[in-house]
Amino acid sequence: MPWLRDVACFFAGAFLANAAPHFIYGVCGDAFPTPFAKPPGKGLSSPTVNVVWALFNFAVGYGLLVAGRFSRHDSATLGICFAGFATMSILSSIGFAKKHAQ
Repeated sequence: MPWLRDVACFFAGAFLANAAPHFIYGVCGDAFPTPFAKPPGKGLSSPTVNVVWALFNFAVGYGLLVAGRFSRHDSATLGICFAGFATMSILSSIGFAKKHAQ
């Protein structure tokens, strides 16, 4: 089913976008919200938890790229992956802007 490959590529982009801030905050030694914080997604998790969470997101994103038969030479899969990346990036920026406004 070709549409399942499209879904896999979209979510691959979303997982890869989600990995970026957790990895960056983690390797910089800064706390950042994860689903494991109290309260989930709002409290801060340690840098180590953020790196582990980022590595998990990278692994899932890569697995979905493979499942979606992603190819940088196929403009359709590239565009779908970018759409997932952009969607997660925009939603994250909105969510974290609200967190910092408190």
